[in-house]
Formats: sequence, structure tokens, C-alpha cells
Amino acid sequence: MERPELPLAQLHAFVVLAEELHFGRAAARLGTAQPPLSQQIRRLEDKVGHALFRREPSGVTLTSVGRELLPAALRALTGLADGLAMARAVGDGQAGRLRIGFAASLALTVLPDLLRTFRQQFPGARLDLDEMTTAPQLAALRGESIDVGLLREPPTEDPEISFRTVVDEPFVVVLPAAHPLAAQRTVELPQLADSPFVLMPREVGPGFYDRITGLCTAAGFTPLIAQHAVEWQTVCALVEAGLGVSVAPAGIRRIRLRGVAFRRLGPGTARTRVAVAWRTHHAHPLVASALATLAQRPFDRR
Repeated sequence: MERPELPLAQLHAFVVLAEELHFGRAAARLGTAQPPLSQQIRRLEDKVGHALFRREPSGVTLTSVGRELLPAALRALTGLADGLAMARAVGDGQAGRLRIGFAASLALTVLPDLLRTFRQQFPGARLDLDEMTTAPQLAALRGESIDVGLLREPPTEDPEISFRTVVDEPFVVVLPAAHPLAAQRTVELPQLADSPFVLMPREVGPGFYDRITGLCTAAGFTPLIAQHAVEWQTVCALVEAGLGVSVAPAGIRRIRLRGVAFRRLGPGTARTRVAVAWRTHHAHPLVASALATLAQRPFDRR
């Protein structure tokens, strides 16, 4: 389709004159004199090839051609105004599309509060959520398929990605409900030395995996990994089935399974770091808005 070359000034002049139907009033609204306004209209009429107005002593009226053009002119100017407003909002970090990767366990703790607050503050933003573990999140950030990640135990240093701690979450021990240790309120790691473990595979979250095995090593034993599972729901189901025990973030207690008991990990000093991650040299205004939202939220640290 051929694109008409219509200067915006001519289109704007036409709409104002069509609304006022008087050159003097239209010129006053436009902040110009009548002769320049008349010239703008005549140039537009030359492009259309027909008269848009009938000139009369008392003012002007639209011709049938002018009446036909007016709705399209209004749509064009309104669309441009809306586009400019949206572009400014995107540039100001108030609107646009933000792609967020998140660890599944955070859907039970940090994520709902963050999303609720963010949507209240930035109603013009569109959020695309993608559930993934830590290693895929880091790959997605480098590949620019997500803009922000919420993950556990980030690497200590990465030249391409920046991290900021959101919350330090305590650990719990996940036990079959019939396990002898389920009778205790607190379980210490040495008590699990002879139990098989159900853990996530190291490749999906090396930092978290190393954190758990490191705690076990510090407690004097190397954990026997009996089963791997990527989802915490599956980890808990395998524990319920009696295939082993696990150590998990405290938020996992919100997974309700009748045959699973969650007990505090003693002595209570071990915590897992939840961090927000983003490309260090990002150019996405909404990333800064998301980081500001996270910074102002007092997330639960119990």
C-alpha cells in the first residue's frame, strides 16, 4: 500500500479547522495567523486533489471529501499521540514488556508479593514469567531471552551478570511423616548422616546443590544421593514415598503433603541466598523499575 506523504502540521491544521469551522478561531487555537493556516489547508487539498472545505462569508463547512477524511485524520493523530505517550512511558520505565525468570520455590514466597507490588506501581507493564532453575536462568540472561532472574545461590562472580540479595531464607529438613526424627521440632544435620537424600541435580542449580552438600560436609558426612528431582513438588513426593530425606528452603513448607513432615534445621544459622539477577549492561528501563520495587519490599526473613 502506498504511504501518503502528509505532513503532520497539515493534518493537524485540517482537524482543528474542521472542529472550529472558522479560520480565525482555528488559527488562534493553532497559535498562528490566518494566511499560514490557509496555505497549510491549500497544500493538503492539493495532495488530496479535491477541496476539503467550502469557503463562505460566515466561515467554512466541510465538503463530502473533507467529511470522509476527518475520521481517518483523527485516528492518525490520536494513534500518534498514543504511540508517543507509550514510547515515553517505556523510556521512563513505566511500561513495556519485562521477561522474568524465577525459581519454582520462589512462587511460594517472594514472587507473589513482588508481582502484586510491581503491577500496582506499573500498570502499563506487561510481565512474561518463565519458571526455571538457576543455571537455565543465567543462560537465559546471557542469551537475552529474559531480562530479570530470581534465583538461589548465584555464582560469586560473573562479569556479565549483576546480583543483589533479596532475602536470606532458612532451611528446613524434609522427612517422611513416619520418620523417627519427625517427632522432633528441630533436626540437626549429623542426625541425617545415615539417611539417603533426595536432591535437585547439580546441573540445574550448582550453587544450591553445593550449599547443601557443603553443609553436610561441615557436619562430618558426605550425603548419599538416592534420587534426583528438578521440581520441589517432586522432591517432597519422593520423600513422602520413603525414598529419602531432603534439605530445602523454608518456603517449601507451603507444599501440603499429608505424608511429609517439615522440621527446622538446627542450630538455625544456615540460610540460602535468594538473589535478583540482571545483565550488568542492560538497556531496559523496566529492569531498573523492577530492581527498585525489590529494594523497597521488606521480604520475610524468618
